[in-house]
Amino acid sequence: MTDTKLDWPADVHKVLRDEGITEVAMVPDAGHSRLIELCEGDNDISLVTMTTEEEGIHMLSGVYLGGAKGVMLLQSSGVGNIMNSLAMPNTCRIPILMIVTMRGEWGEFNSWQVPMGQGTPGCLEAMGVRVLRVDQAEEIAPAVKAASRLAFDGQQMVAVLISQKVLGFKDFRELAR
Repeated sequence: MTDTKLDWPADVHKVLRDEGITEVAMVPDAGHSRLIELCEGDNDISLVTMTTEEEGIHMLSGVYLGGAKGVMLLQSSGVGNIMNSLAMPNTCRIPILMIVTMRGEWGEFNSWQVPMGQGTPGCLEAMGVRVLRVDQAEEIAPAVKAASRLAFDGQQMVAVLISQKVLGFKDFRELAR
């Protein structure tokens, strides 16, 4: 594993491959952009772009029922969109693996991101999702591996939350100068 912010997506891509994940559902997100590119360039991974995050929950449920493994890449603002959709995998014990890039925390410029950023862990936990939070780049790949094992071996819904500290923050004041 590497310990630089620039290499965590490559480390996570390797974990996804090693864990046998062949399906990736995602809504485009700058925080996941390099991981998305790696998955898109991988002939053994099918990358499906969702129009909204709840489609990903249903897709991952179908992937599991079809005998394969999948993961959803989303941003914390999209977590609010999946709440009702989590009832089915919760009730049916369908493994759901999510990697969530966080917004609304460390140096956030957009006040609209703050409420869902603060609410993300609690909302997921209220729906029965196990939450693993990472605050350092070198923690991400091991957390995704642990989450994958917990999800698929234990038939759990699991989310890895990647702190905005790892991703950095956007500062549009710099662009205005």
